[in-house]
Amino acid sequence: MSKCNYWWVTRPKRKLNSIPEILSVFAGATLEHQWDGSRTLHVQFENDLEAAGLKRVGSRRDGGGSGGRTYAAWLRSLGLICEESTTKQVYLTLAGEAIIDGRSPVSVLRKQVLEYQFPSQFSLSVGVDERFRIKPFRFLLQLLLDDRISTLSTDEVGKIVITEAETEKDYEQIVDRILKYRNFGDEVLSDDFFDKYIPDVNPEAADPYQKLKDIANTMFNWLEYTQLVGRDTGIIFVPDENKNEVKKILSEKSSLIANPEDGEFFQRKYGIDPWHKKDTRNLLATKTITSRSIDVQKIKNAMIMLASKRPIKSIDSAVIDYVVEVTGADKVLVEDTLVSSYPHGLIGGFLANYYEMAFKGTEEAVEFEKATTELFSDVFGYQSIHLGQTGAKSAPDILLLSDSEGYQAIVDNKAYSRYSVTGDHHNRMVHNYIEKIRNYSESTYPIGFFLYVAGGFISTFDKQIASEVEESGVHGSGISVATFIKMIEMNAEKQYSHSEMRKMFSLDREIKLNDL
Repeated sequence: MSKCNYWWVTRPKRKLNSIPEILSVFAGATLEHQWDGSRTLHVQFENDLEAAGLKRVGSRRDGGGSGGRTYAAWLRSLGLICEESTTKQVYLTLAGEAIIDGRSPVSVLRKQVLEYQFPSQFSLSVGVDERFRIKPFRFLLQLLLDDRISTLSTDEVGKIVITEAETEKDYEQIVDRILKYRNFGDEVLSDDFFDKYIPDVNPEAADPYQKLKDIANTMFNWLEYTQLVGRDTGIIFVPDENKNEVKKILSEKSSLIANPEDGEFFQRKYGIDPWHKKDTRNLLATKTITSRSIDVQKIKNAMIMLASKRPIKSIDSAVIDYVVEVTGADKVLVEDTLVSSYPHGLIGGFLANYYEMAFKGTEEAVEFEKATTELFSDVFGYQSIHLGQTGAKSAPDILLLSDSEGYQAIVDNKAYSRYSVTGDHHNRMVHNYIEKIRNYSESTYPIGFFLYVAGGFISTFDKQIASEVEESGVHGSGISVATFIKMIEMNAEKQYSHSEMRKMFSLDREIKLNDL
């Protein structure tokens, strides 16, 4: 096997959003069988992925399930599945089980991404050079916290970091190399760069570095999924409000897992979820295959698929009927499975997708609006009306009505990482949305607050909000999507009243985590 002389991550999909659904399909496909090189099983998994809309239907290179094997390798690389050493049966790790059981996939995958290491059982299997002994994502976060660096581009990571950062001891050298690259560009790269790192690439190609930059971009996507970094115009950075959390994460010692060549040992240790310290399971005694257990997995699979598309706060008759229709399982079994497995509903997968929407600009603006509308309705109990975008911009994105507290509220979504209330947006909020609320609302309730929900805000946002408040006489605020998600998660423990929410969203500035 030829050596891969740079950091490498597999990427059948470039983002992690679909991991819960893919893992669920994998668990269903392998429940009755061993993942033992059987092409029949690999093809079945690939077929199931295509049927679920998780993999594009198209021609297959060999017709032998290579697509299924690629997706399984992705799950293995993230420590979500492991192979029992004597039977070769594939099982879910604790991290994999946590996702299937409805735990927050962001919490699970954040841990898996940050603990990702070279060498690993996976990296050895695909030939990543063993000179790399490092936890790459922690290393990237360390660079982002360094005032000398602060941001990283795909050029810097693709050309410098993933080729030269072998261990933590290389940190200062990498900082120096990045700074030199910023001053002198490709001149700082070695004359034999292509021979050393990508000998199969034509140096005369339009962008001969694209292969390395694609890997860097995928790593940025993985980090972005953790909700620890922000992204803007091709760079990543740690937002100010996340810096203390990232510092705390990096301050906690995290040693490399030894013996990566021992597949079961490594995967089980790497695959420990955030709520366990050890994996003490007897894998050979954990699974007895019955028709009932197969139906239970199908029920969970259907639930995870549904929950990726809309927030499910609780298990009600509509959810049960949907799963019965999709799976054909007995209704009593469906209800028992859903209520016992997901007593508080299942919202984590939807929130991961929701987070992504907040950084898409106009690409998914309407979907972002609809998702926010559903969250205010399903999670917080408002009568929530999606007004959408009109040509004249005469109405906000969302109107909230609280009959219990007797107020209505205005919500405007902004799918940008650093939103600024420009002059036009200021006038629209004050003179169209607030002053002319009767043009689009039939309610006679007073306006309780106005709110911006965005990926993030510029540093002068608080002053911009204060100006709108002063001119309109209505209190308002802004909340980043990361903070809003935290608020939603906290609401599961102790539900916010509409009175409390009105008070919080009337702070006349950006809402921070310590306001929740």
